[in-house]
Amino acid sequence: MGSEEKEKKGFFKRLVQGLTKTRDNIVSGIDSIFSGFSSIDDEFYEEIEEILIMGDLGVHATTEIIENLKVKVKEQHIKEPAQCKELLISSIKEQMDVGETAYQFENEKSVVLVIGVNGVGKTTSVGKLAGKLKAQGKRVVLAAADTFRAAAGEQLGEWASRAGVEMIGGQEGADPGAVVYDAVAAARARNADVLLCDTAGRLHNKKNLMEELKKIHRILEKEYPEAFRETLVVLDGTTGQNALSQARQFSEVAEISGIILTKMDGTARGGIAVAIQSELGIPVKYIGVGETIDDLQKFDSEQFVKALFETDEKTEEEE
Repeated sequence: MGSEEKEKKGFFKRLVQGLTKTRDNIVSGIDSIFSGFSSIDDEFYEEIEEILIMGDLGVHATTEIIENLKVKVKEQHIKEPAQCKELLISSIKEQMDVGETAYQFENEKSVVLVIGVNGVGKTTSVGKLAGKLKAQGKRVVLAAADTFRAAAGEQLGEWASRAGVEMIGGQEGADPGAVVYDAVAAARARNADVLLCDTAGRLHNKKNLMEELKKIHRILEKEYPEAFRETLVVLDGTTGQNALSQARQFSEVAEISGIILTKMDGTARGGIAVAIQSELGIPVKYIGVGETIDDLQKFDSEQFVKALFETDEKTEEEE
């Protein structure tokens, strides 16, 4: 088993543990419906719908899942509520699967912009991502372009030295555009594979944020046109529907190509991963379930649903 396989296996265990609250919230409710109903009728579907919405899967995703379930039940002539469980699980998986989630930026010279409001774990996520890319043998340059928050540069600096990557910027109050400009020069000089930028995310003043991001994009277009561009938004999974509305607001000011969902281990609202993909069509690309560098992993809908619905004993045999 390769180190990546091992890491994945370890992460799956943490994912299973991390989703405990969500599982208690959604799965136990669903199981009681399956055992409590003797026939599949409107009330049965309504109860399932309510639990999924309460579990933060969102109205859009839930409606699609229920419709999909009804079609399958009809096609397969299913009469027993208990037989619906597998169908429900596969309906949820289908909702989350947005095709092969692209990690194109890993395979070419790229710039990854990471945005997100304070307190969601943005700087930490940038640090972890830098560590992961470095571990894959990539040359990484970090740009500390979130110059608004006093401790951001310092915090990122710690991650940079831990990951053994070079960091540019980090002075409070510096011009983010200037930091990115310098970071591009450094990335060029070092022939870096990935330039990773920690950028601001002040949503209460969208106009400023928009201007700042536009400026950064202009600099990148001019100074680093050959680099592939990825824009990731960091959201805190514990905030449920609020994370969804943040994602929506960010998508109004920037072209977002993916989501990093953090703090999934502390929440009963893990269903938000499904809601975001379904409502906004923006894939969740990374998911965080803890503090260490290995706790940020690529998001895999198959694994996520498996961790949500299956018990620990089962995963032991299958692994």
